[in-house]
Amino acid sequence: MLKKIFLAGASLALMAGTAAAADLPRRAAPPVFVPVPVFTWTGAYFGINAGYAFSENDRVRTTGINNLGSPNGANLQNNVINNLRPGTIDVKQEGFTGGGQIGYNYQFTPGSGLVVGIEADAQYTDLQATSVNSVPRALPLSTLTNTFRSELSYLGTVRGRVGYAFDRVLFYGTGGFAYGDVTSSVAFQTNAPVAYAGSRSTMETGYVYGGGIEYALPTDSFLNFFKSSAVTIKAEYLRYDLGARTLLVANTGSLPVQPGLGYNSRFSTEGSIARAGLNYKFGSY
Repeated sequence: MLKKIFLAGASLALMAGTAAAADLPRRAAPPVFVPVPVFTWTGAYFGINAGYAFSENDRVRTTGINNLGSPNGANLQNNVINNLRPGTIDVKQEGFTGGGQIGYNYQFTPGSGLVVGIEADAQYTDLQATSVNSVPRALPLSTLTNTFRSELSYLGTVRGRVGYAFDRVLFYGTGGFAYGDVTSSVAFQTNAPVAYAGSRSTMETGYVYGGGIEYALPTDSFLNFFKSSAVTIKAEYLRYDLGARTLLVANTGSLPVQPGLGYNSRFSTEGSIARAGLNYKFGSY
């Protein structure tokens, strides 16, 4: 009898414990670890730029040709010495610049580290200026008008880039090849007729160097129209030098002097660009 009572009590106790255990909350599964992606500048990109451009070393230097040994020859350098034709004159250019770029970066260590790359760009440059020098003369009664014009209509570069990234901030230097469409012209008038004139329009080549800072915005930036892996903004300074050329300002035949007489005017094409840019990067995060 006691044995039956004991077994019945043990069964009731076991059933109560099982029911209580069923009421306990289940143990939650451990959270899944998701690593935070490390930003890298590695990848191809394209973008746009706009800014301000201005010329440097923009003084035109003129000398007269001396051919006194020829029939009806003359020493036109005397006109320069006597300030009838200006020996030097500034043709200062400044204005808007805007264009686009494409390039590729490679970062050796994601996060912070060395970044190397290459970039090609082309931009319109509103660089054109005309300087006019007038010299009135009493005897004989006439006015000498001397007109100088210089223009750089576009500029393109192909540059290497080397910098160091601090996560999403990149400091870099850059340099390489530059080219542009350069126009130069000179006209020397005596009253109405143009006595001497010369012009040239051609593509010139040279070099460019500079530096800048670039920052990568969050991927979900409202500027990310192309759903790229990153949108970056940059501020950049470039200095270009397309060299110097001498322009022959030849006699037009309007004066009773020997054809071939004239002047040599030397133009330099150098300047700087300060601009901002926006890039869309594709590739690694």
